[in-house]
Amino acid sequence: MPENSVALADLALIREAALEGARIAMGYFQKDPEVWYKNGTSPVTEADIAVDRFLRDSLCSARSDYGWLSEETEDDRSRLDRQSVFVVDPIDGTRAFVHGEDMWCVSIAVVRSGEVQCGVLACPARGEVFEASIGAASVKDGAPLRIDSTRDQMVLSMPKTLFKHLPEGFVDRITRSGHIPSLAYRIAMVADGRLDGTLVKPNSHDWDLAAADLILRNAGGALLDRKGSQICYNKSDVSHGLLIAGSGDLLSELGNVARSIDL
Repeated sequence: MPENSVALADLALIREAALEGARIAMGYFQKDPEVWYKNGTSPVTEADIAVDRFLRDSLCSARSDYGWLSEETEDDRSRLDRQSVFVVDPIDGTRAFVHGEDMWCVSIAVVRSGEVQCGVLACPARGEVFEASIGAASVKDGAPLRIDSTRDQMVLSMPKTLFKHLPEGFVDRITRSGHIPSLAYRIAMVADGRLDGTLVKPNSHDWDLAAADLILRNAGGALLDRKGSQICYNKSDVSHGLLIAGSGDLLSELGNVARSIDL
C-alpha cells in the first residue's frame, strides 16, 4: 500500500480513537476527578488513565505491529524496535482539565522512522478537532488550514522564563498572549492563525509535540529546534530542548532569538 494511503488509513483510525477518548475524558471533566502527582509536581487524573487505557487497547489491537509511547504509560522501550509508533498524550493540558478550564486536548500521532505520518488533536471542551496526514492539508473542524502571513505587531506565546530573555527591539514588536496550558493546543493555535508563533521551553516531550507538529507544518509553518532543524521522534530520549514555532520570516527571527537565549 502506498505511504500516503497508509497514513490516511492510520488517520481515520486515530481520529475515531481520539474522538472516543475525548468523550471518555468529558465524562470526568468538571466532576472533581481523582488527582495525584508524578514527581510531586505533575498532575495526573483518573481521566488521564482511563483515556490512556482505552487508546492503548484500541489502537494496539488495530495495529499490533506498531509501538507505543504515551505520557501515562511506562516506557518499556520496545518501541525503538518498531518502524511505526503511536505517540499519545491522553490529556494534554491536565492542569487546565483539573481546574475545569477548557484548553486541553487528546493528542495522537503515528510516527514512522522518526517522522510524523498523521496526527489528531481532539479538543472536546472547545468543540474543536485538528488533524493532518503527510502530504495533505491540515484541517480544523473540516476546514483546511493555511497560514497567511504574520502581522506587524505579532502575537506570541511563551513562558515568563523565556520572555524575560528577549532582546528589547524584539519585545517592542510583540504582544504576549495569555497562558495556554496545553502545549499541543498552543502549537495548533499557530497553525490556525490565532498566534503568530511560540517559544517552547526545554523539556517538552514527543507526546506534547508530534501531532501538533504535523498540523502546523501542513498549514505552512514549522516547529524547529534552536539550530533550525525539524524534530526527529521516537528516539531513545524523547525530551527536547528549546523549540520555536511559527512561519515565514518570523521563524528566522525566532531562531536568532532562541540562539541568543542563555538557559
